[in-house]
Amino acid sequence: MALSGMRGLSVFISDVRNCQNKEQERLRVEKELANIRTRFKNERGLTPYEKKKYVWKMLYIYMLGYDVDFGHMEVVALISAPKYAEKQVGYIVTSCLLNENHDFLRLVINTVRNDILGRNETFQCLSLTMVGNVGGKEFSESLAPDVQKLLMSSSCRPLVRKKAALCLLRLFRKNSDVVNVDGWSDRMAQLLDERDMGVLTAVMSLLVALVANNPDAYWNCVPKCVKILERLTRSQDIPQEYTYYGIPSPWMQVKTMRVLQYFPSIEDPNIRRSLFEVLQRILMGTDVVKNVNKNNASHAVLFEALALVMHLDAEREMMSQCVALLGKFIAVREPNIRYLGLENMTRMLLVADVQDSIKRHQAQIITSLKDPDISIRRRALDLLYGMCDISNAKDIVEELLQYLTTADFAIREELALKAAILAEKFAPDLSWYVDVILQLIDKAGDFISDDIWYRVVQFVTNNDDLQAYGAVKAREYLDKPAVHETMVKVGGYLLGEYSHLLARRPGCSPKEIFLIMHDKFPTVSTATKALLLSAYVKVLLHSHPPDPDLQDQVWAVFRKYESNIDAEVQQRAVEYFALSQKMPAMVDIMAEMPKFPERQSALLKRAEDAEGDVAEISATKIRVQQQQISNALVVTDQRPANGSLHPVSLSRMSSGTRDLEVAASDLMATNSNGIPPTIAPQTVAATADLLGDLLSPLAIEAPPATVASANSNDILALEAPPASGPADPLALALYEESSSKVQPLGSIADWFHALCMKESGILYEDPFIQIGLKSEWRNHQGRLVLFLGNKHISPLVSVRALILPPAHLRVQLSLVPEIIPPRAQVQCPLDIVNLRPSRVVAVLEFSYNSSSPVTVKLRLPVVITKFLQAAPISPNDFVVQWKALAGPPLKLQEVVRGVKPLPLSEMANLFLKLHIYVAAGLDPNPNNIVASTTFFSEVTGPTACLVRVETDPSDRTQLRLTVASPDPSTTLELKEYIKEQLLDIPSMPQPPPLPASSGLVGPAAALAGLI
Repeated sequence: MALSGMRGLSVFISDVRNCQNKEQERLRVEKELANIRTRFKNERGLTPYEKKKYVWKMLYIYMLGYDVDFGHMEVVALISAPKYAEKQVGYIVTSCLLNENHDFLRLVINTVRNDILGRNETFQCLSLTMVGNVGGKEFSESLAPDVQKLLMSSSCRPLVRKKAALCLLRLFRKNSDVVNVDGWSDRMAQLLDERDMGVLTAVMSLLVALVANNPDAYWNCVPKCVKILERLTRSQDIPQEYTYYGIPSPWMQVKTMRVLQYFPSIEDPNIRRSLFEVLQRILMGTDVVKNVNKNNASHAVLFEALALVMHLDAEREMMSQCVALLGKFIAVREPNIRYLGLENMTRMLLVADVQDSIKRHQAQIITSLKDPDISIRRRALDLLYGMCDISNAKDIVEELLQYLTTADFAIREELALKAAILAEKFAPDLSWYVDVILQLIDKAGDFISDDIWYRVVQFVTNNDDLQAYGAVKAREYLDKPAVHETMVKVGGYLLGEYSHLLARRPGCSPKEIFLIMHDKFPTVSTATKALLLSAYVKVLLHSHPPDPDLQDQVWAVFRKYESNIDAEVQQRAVEYFALSQKMPAMVDIMAEMPKFPERQSALLKRAEDAEGDVAEISATKIRVQQQQISNALVVTDQRPANGSLHPVSLSRMSSGTRDLEVAASDLMATNSNGIPPTIAPQTVAATADLLGDLLSPLAIEAPPATVASANSNDILALEAPPASGPADPLALALYEESSSKVQPLGSIADWFHALCMKESGILYEDPFIQIGLKSEWRNHQGRLVLFLGNKHISPLVSVRALILPPAHLRVQLSLVPEIIPPRAQVQCPLDIVNLRPSRVVAVLEFSYNSSSPVTVKLRLPVVITKFLQAAPISPNDFVVQWKALAGPPLKLQEVVRGVKPLPLSEMANLFLKLHIYVAAGLDPNPNNIVASTTFFSEVTGPTACLVRVETDPSDRTQLRLTVASPDPSTTLELKEYIKEQLLDIPSMPQPPPLPASSGLVGPAAALAGLI
């Protein structure tokens, strides 16, 4: 920047550096700012040299952290100077001093545009750099077309085009509308043919942002990206300056593979084969070397290649090769490489059919638990937790228990929590689970939360066969001279409730049980003392025949603590002493604890909170689960009513489905009380837990008995509407009665209607399985994820899901496995494309076999309103469109009678739930509702729909409904659906009342005269 010639600037910098303290520096800076302000007031006397000097001083003062609130006009004025030295100062200082929202930036837009369009390459680079650094919406709207022209120009030097690509990337991030998708698809494909590596690297950065926003628009770039990868991996025509430690442009390879991960699985066999050859070359050519920089570069490329292999759902051989390669990495001495190997092996668990390959490295992973680096130990723990299943759970949990005694304190809590969850999920038998939890409490009592011992108490209480065993184990642990207080809590509860089951065993008489517990009484907290007092009175109650000596000892304890300072302990001592003197009355009051109701396990939630690097793993999970095509759901064609056949085809989904989070934790809307499997079926509320009971205390009992339905017509609710009352809104889909004797734990129809109004919830639940659903919709496309949760200890076999799509839907799905392991969950994505308007719904025929075969047919909530988007509309536009749509079949009107009487605000709230925008105050009659929406389908495209409802205040049971749209079939289907909803309206919360319209003029008055 040639600052050495500015003596005044050098002197000022020296003065500031020589200041002895902060106060001297402040005084020197204020003096200089006052001098600059004075000189700027007399701007006519300033030479260009002085202007540059003072602006540089302002920048230096700003970099020191002081506010510079003047001189901005002088800085901006330098950008318009004709000389490079002045223009350079103006651009640099403007980039530093002014943010994107500063008003002065508007003054330089024309000057910057002239520099971009000019032929001086130096000025072009300066202007592009400043625009790329500052960004801003106004710059993006005004300068983006000029930057695009510069990028596509063949007469510009590569240096300028590279800066243009990066500048356009910054503008696109600020305002995505600056890039027209239709025109830029071919342009990006053309730019990918660029031979200059600098321009190509910048263009690839731009492509990453464009594809992340809308991948469907850039499918023509996929073959070019594969060719670029081939060129790089073969080192064809790669300049030496772009080769890093023998690796051709590793940053370009990483960006190119990142682009390919945004597209669904590539179907073209030639492109797919070429890409897998490239990936195979990367996997085979990567190894650990002594040079750290080369390792970093090669491993960056390798791990991105692994992510792409997982995304593409490669063949099993390549997946196994990836696992074997990672197995080498976790065995090397370099800790960074071991860490990356463990982390990426954890991500590989998200892909099907590789868990067996990962299990071969179980011994090495267990060895990593003893690594000196705690980050590696955490990664090894995460990997063991993820790879655990019913086959290796016992070995892994036993290893975790052994490691628990030597693990450092920073990891013990997470280690104990995950061991407890694995023991609960994959227990081969209940006694083993009790043994594991008690060992955890014994070895790491300080790190065991209350949730863990609450859980084991629930299991023992709810399983009669486990109660005697739990009491025996509790007595063994309490007999030790020193035990943790948590063990005293567990032992006190179990011995108080079930010690009478051990009365005939040596050393287990009521008196001996009391002495074992009371030996720990002086050392525990007041809360535990209160629990032990309850145990004492229960032991006394269960002593048969009564033992006077035991009674005297227990009463002595009660009398001692009748005046205790703690209110809880004092109250229990007083009340138990009084009750124990009335033994017949105490039998009912101190009866054995009833079985706990089912509720979601709090352990799983705590494990999710404790996981590290959740964001990165979740991103990988989303990519894999959204694009993976597994081998599990079956699609069949349903013959339409006219007898003709329609094909079921597969299609690529738009980027709108990429953000769907399918993690089960996002679907768990917990019901705190749970639903015991022995209760009669009931309607499940919208907030009932979804797959939240898979780890509940009753989930590993013996097979539940068949649940008798409180309503014999529940299973027939899908067949036809009741004889009296309005018709079922979706009665177009008819079903057979299920042949199974297993009854649902609620109303299937109510679950279906609830899902029609929201995006996630329960679709079906019985004592063996819970089917949850989560959906996301964008325009005419949508994605459903079915969560199949086995609630039982035994596996569900012969699982089959058959989709019967109607003619107006195109479906692309993955398959469910034939076996769902005990207390496991399977996720099945289902992609949907709407072809045309229709009220017919798709049907899921689901069957499985547990103790008996079960088959159920379920309506999927893919209704017409899922493809609606609320569209606000101005009064003028409404009037114009309403006039243009005159008469049938574009505008249909019907008087609807038998409507459930509702306040106008509730009816408006119903429309909002149906994705129909209610224009409050648009109709001059306050008793009417005017609304608008947009319907999306592949055939008709976006179709604007207008709705008007005229109500009679004196008779709310009838109304006049008018629907208008440019497409006759859309008008008919939407009118009928709205009518059906008005005839059968689900209950919903009271919304705030709509503001009443009053005295409208202009378009509203014209609307009143029109309709």
